[in-house]
Amino acid sequence: MKKLTVNVNRGYDILIEKGLIARAGELVSGVLSGRKLALISDTNVYPIYGDGVKASLEAQGYTVFEYIFQAGEASKKPSSVIDMLEFMADKGFSRNDGIVALGGGVCGDMAGFAAAIFLRGIDFVQIPTTLLSQVDSSVGGKTGVDLPQGKNLCGAFHQPRLVIIDPNVLDSLSEHFFADGMGEVIKYGCIKSSELFERLEKENPKDFIEDLIFQCVDIKRQVVENDEKEHGERALLNFGHTCGHAIEKLWNFQTVSHGEAVGIGMVMISRAGEQAGITQPGTADRIAALLKKYNMKTADTHKTEDIINAMGADKKRTGTALKFVLLNSIGSSFIKPVAMEDISKLFGENQ
Repeated sequence: MKKLTVNVNRGYDILIEKGLIARAGELVSGVLSGRKLALISDTNVYPIYGDGVKASLEAQGYTVFEYIFQAGEASKKPSSVIDMLEFMADKGFSRNDGIVALGGGVCGDMAGFAAAIFLRGIDFVQIPTTLLSQVDSSVGGKTGVDLPQGKNLCGAFHQPRLVIIDPNVLDSLSEHFFADGMGEVIKYGCIKSSELFERLEKENPKDFIEDLIFQCVDIKRQVVENDEKEHGERALLNFGHTCGHAIEKLWNFQTVSHGEAVGIGMVMISRAGEQAGITQPGTADRIAALLKKYNMKTADTHKTEDIINAMGADKKRTGTALKFVLLNSIGSSFIKPVAMEDISKLFGENQ
């Protein structure tokens, strides 16, 4: 078993091993002391893994109440979290009880947000079931939901007590959603590890999946420990996300998935960086070629002007500027605040 410890607040472990989901109850019992658990999952994941995880939890003496929501980004809204809160209140949950999030990023973000605000905070465990959530969203304590004005505008920092990662569950993913997760994997190579990026260019990630997940999570662990609430270095994890979130918003959080949008965003900001003389020439083409290897999109059909306008409500905005993550080269990244009136110029618009 591969194990990482995130040393923030009380600290928590990230466990990575094939077949680990079968031991969910035993592992959860080591960190959640209450007797009631809300097992939160969606309509895609629960039919595959829900009964097994519930039985494993019940074998440890927990009373488990399953809450299943409609799968998809469209469910990631405040009303869904309110439903979760009312569900737990109806079941008489106390501050000692907890939540187990079984699903992808949407599930983990919403369940974590519900945990953050129910009774002003209860414990929760992440069992991520998509590549995207295993390498990124399940770690670091970012929780929240979308608003009509933008992605993840309503949320809280609330760290899990444990993250259980079983790479075997990725076998149930479609090729599309495995590729979707590769958007975040490629991001880690871009911002922190040229070695990882080069390995992705040369090899099949499924051939070294445990090591791949470990490398990505270890990068995120280090960044989160240095900057838990994104006052500085943690913003590097948003490479491609400012453009990507704007693209998702333009598609009403449908049609283009998160990983796809981030991939397009990475290409956009890298081309902008090259035009500005900041980023090593050829970087954007190299990123685009790697995205194409995994059958991912490298451009969006919306006009650049529309994407720029959609960035206005991004939570990375600070007063009159928006923080962009740019690359010097693959594996070397930095944060650059850009005044709102200069963003069009950065992307080559209105010149």
